[in-house]
Amino acid sequence: MNKPAVVVVGCGKVGSALALLLKERGYPVAAVAGRTPAPVRRLAEAVGCPACDYPWEATVQGDLVFITTPDREIAPVSAAIARKGGFRPGQVVAHTSGAHPAGELQGVREAGALAVSIHPLQSFADVAGARENLPGSYFALEGDEGAMPLARQVVADLQGHCFTIRAEDKPLYHAAACIASNYLVSLMHLATGLYGCFGLSRREAFQALFPLVQGTINNIRRVGPVEALTGPVARGDVPTIQGHLPALERVGNEEEALYRMLGLYTIRVAREKDSITAEQARQLERVLRNSSKYADIC
Repeated sequence: MNKPAVVVVGCGKVGSALALLLKERGYPVAAVAGRTPAPVRRLAEAVGCPACDYPWEATVQGDLVFITTPDREIAPVSAAIARKGGFRPGQVVAHTSGAHPAGELQGVREAGALAVSIHPLQSFADVAGARENLPGSYFALEGDEGAMPLARQVVADLQGHCFTIRAEDKPLYHAAACIASNYLVSLMHLATGLYGCFGLSRREAFQALFPLVQGTINNIRRVGPVEALTGPVARGDVPTIQGHLPALERVGNEEEALYRMLGLYTIRVAREKDSITAEQARQLERVLRNSSKYADIC
């Protein structure tokens, strides 16, 4: 399959990384556009293409259009491009949102173009990190069947892997991704903050905890999340859990409540692992539910 001319509308982390990587893999980048002039110019210079003042000036030059704006701007930006005649039959127009379906690309199908969502299941802190993390990532594809061959080609050329989902499944898909990525960050923020209660800085706490986290991830990769479970819940160690709760209560109500909720979910994992009995599970549940504050928050 020939490499189509690519246009990127939205020159943030993901859009810039896609343009740079696809250029390296033989895709001609025809034009880029965005709301903020400086990053648009930088990206245009890096990939050797025009920097357009308006997105519809860029999109008419491409066969594959990526709209990589923030999620809330996908619909209005695509609608504005459509009103200006920026889409045409035969184009494939993609967004990279995990939460929204391809139908968010307003005006695309009406113009005779194909709409698709190509979401990288990855976390991007900056452009350099995005370029480094994209290869080898998984991508969720959703949208018009006619766009799928090109979407799969793009993923393959990015050295990624892909799977298809239905539009109605995107909210649950994205929620799971948030749990695995964003809430992991929050849990590390919580854990490193707790170590500050006895004198460690966040940096020192992270350095101390990271080998544990890395070992846990390695275990999950090796044997899966159920068999990788260790710790007091997995052992049915009620006295240890009882000892944790007053210490957390002294830190704060939200910290204690979050610990209780995570513990209750972990009981389900321990039962699936068959590392605790039904009676041990009931004892753990009684301890973890025994709080009026927990009940109020939940």
